[in-house]
Amino acid sequence: MTNDLATLARQTEDDDPLTALRATAALRREIERMEAVQVRRARVAGLAWSVIADAIGVSKQAVHKKYGGRGLLSRGI
Repeated sequence: MTNDLATLARQTEDDDPLTALRATAALRREIERMEAVQVRRARVAGLAWSVIADAIGVSKQAVHKKYGGRGLLSRGI
């Protein structure tokens, strides 16, 4: 299966539920990866956790728990 976002988005509406589920899961993983990259960029640019949290619509605690400390950013993702 390709990781092209447009292709994955189309496949989420496939008549075959397994194809749609696989595409949905792949799309979610890619979006999570993209969000992690943007959070890293924001932190490198000096933005506060509260500003980042506001931008993605979650609490400061939630974004810090997911991406701070021992989160994805410290693992180099």
